[in-house]
Amino acid sequence: MNKTLFSFLITFIAGISTIIGIIPCYMKESKKDKIIAYSLAFSAGVMITISIASLIPESIALFNNIFRLFPLIIICAIFVVVGILFSAKVDDKIEEKFTSNKLYKLGIISVIVLMLHNIPEGITTFISTSSNISLGLSLSLAIALHNIPEGISIAVPIYYATGSRKKAFIYTLISGFSELFGAILAYLFIAKFVNDFILGMILAITAGIMIHISIYELIPNALEYKERKGSTLAFIVGIIVMLLCDILM
Repeated sequence: MNKTLFSFLITFIAGISTIIGIIPCYMKESKKDKIIAYSLAFSAGVMITISIASLIPESIALFNNIFRLFPLIIICAIFVVVGILFSAKVDDKIEEKFTSNKLYKLGIISVIVLMLHNIPEGITTFISTSSNISLGLSLSLAIALHNIPEGISIAVPIYYATGSRKKAFIYTLISGFSELFGAILAYLFIAKFVNDFILGMILAITAGIMIHISIYELIPNALEYKERKGSTLAFIVGIIVMLLCDILM
């Protein structure tokens, strides 16, 4: 198979694994509150860990190729704050339309932020596979594993807000396809013009968005279901799962 086509295929498979996150939507309806609470808490653990253990260090490493130590930390912090402010603004805009349906709003926000996260991820997977197939395969496996809990953070809120597994599937699929979109961008434009500063900026902003969503949306909404012990455990499991994925990567 052509190396370029293979790189697209690997990136597509890594991205499409997001739809596995729809599985909790097929669990017993009688356990609805627990499923929602645990899924939201788990997703918060996942997003915070991705931000702190992966996105921010990667952003700093990229900035390190351009700036000195002290300025690069400040620059990274500035873009993280930009991500938080952007997320807060988007949150307000979405809330104007979905004030009566918090779960639906949460699902929509998760779609937006995970698309922002998946696009540079798709770029990285495509470029890595194009240059080194072995590296690309190991990277795509790790990405596929951590895309599953990301899919949960979209599918569960959307399903329990609308009662439609079809909508949950479609929104989760859109998020997964954004990874392939990143690969297409890499192939057509970005691979030639992207630099460390732009990638570092994107990763830091995405980290800020994820931190904001986790602290101001996912955790508070999970605690509303009064499943504190289970939610805390789910949060910790989310952290552990993502740390294991980072080790694989």
